[in-house]
Amino acid sequence: MKNKKLYIIFILLLVLLFSSLHYSFYRGDIFKNETSNDIVSHEKEKTIEEEKPVEDRKSTATILAAGDVMFHAPQIKGAYDSNTNTYDFKDNFKYVKKYVEAADLALVNFETVTAGEDVGFKGYPNFNSPMESLEALSYTGFDILSTANNHALDQGKKGLLSTIENIEAAGLKNIGTYREKNEPLLIEKVNDINIGLLSYTYGCNGMEYTLTQEELGYMINIIDEDKIKNDIYKLKEMGSDIVVVFIHWGNEYQMEPSEEQMELGRKMVEWGANIIFGSHPHVIQKTEIVEYGGKDNFIIYSLGNFLSNQRRETIKNKYTEDGIMINIEVEKDFAKGETTIKNITYIPTWVKKYSSNGKAKYEIIPIDEFIDKETNQEILAKIKESYENTMKKVSQQ
Repeated sequence: MKNKKLYIIFILLLVLLFSSLHYSFYRGDIFKNETSNDIVSHEKEKTIEEEKPVEDRKSTATILAAGDVMFHAPQIKGAYDSNTNTYDFKDNFKYVKKYVEAADLALVNFETVTAGEDVGFKGYPNFNSPMESLEALSYTGFDILSTANNHALDQGKKGLLSTIENIEAAGLKNIGTYREKNEPLLIEKVNDINIGLLSYTYGCNGMEYTLTQEELGYMINIIDEDKIKNDIYKLKEMGSDIVVVFIHWGNEYQMEPSEEQMELGRKMVEWGANIIFGSHPHVIQKTEIVEYGGKDNFIIYSLGNFLSNQRRETIKNKYTEDGIMINIEVEKDFAKGETTIKNITYIPTWVKKYSSNGKAKYEIIPIDEFIDKETNQEILAKIKESYENTMKKVSQQ
């Protein structure tokens, strides 16, 4: 009986051993095949991935900038409608609207504040413009307003804060003045291109006293080389493909940039700025292409007046009637990870002033369009002269 039990156990062990060996061989084949297939599959995928070129794609965007926009007393009176007790400045921009709208990103220097009707609307020396001035800029197609300029504190802290609020209410954004500490720097993503934007001013006409020292440190960007350098670096760290600086500097009515402007302009390029738009002189100053780091960078030291009442009749300076819109096409090469300036288009403008029903009216004229259409010989002579003077400045590369 005992031998019979041992025999049964022996048979069972043989069966188990056979089954185990069979299973091992079977699993070994499967595992071998699966592993082999997996390795081939992954290697193929890896090879394909390695051989696949980096994304071969390019994207372009256009950045348009215009100069100083001011609303002097005659402009405000001319835009007033006594029937509705409102203001309308849209006609000022009707001829340039299509150029502004066509740009992917449009910037302009808003050299006034909107502190409210209770303060009283006024022009120079302490500006305060109706809210409709911002509505007109939004209607025209502008996206970003540079608000760091010498008139940013014309109505003190209230004016600065209400202007930012009104800009946002008009569907626009601003750079250069801020409500809070440590507000993030502005980067606009346009066609997958990250455009970093900065704005600074040399000062505020002595109105700095309307802010505390602490507020002055963060509410308005006063030109400080260390700050500008650090801000440009920050934008680069935040992923900016290209850096645009709108800067209020130089000397009023001077036809050439100062040594200080030129020195700071080149420093900003070395720090990483690619496009620099200057304002404040109220006349057009020269442009430059500055090569640095293997790329062309662009500076215009002053864009002149886009809209104002400054002219030969008011301040005996015909050059204050001249302005220029600059349209810059930039291109991002995703394979190289580089963004460069591809094309620059100059659109000279001239501020036409005339009288209608006893009111002063203003229109910004794109000269190229009107030079062959204008029938008034006196106006034609002025715009031809304006065009020649402007193109002399921008052709000095």
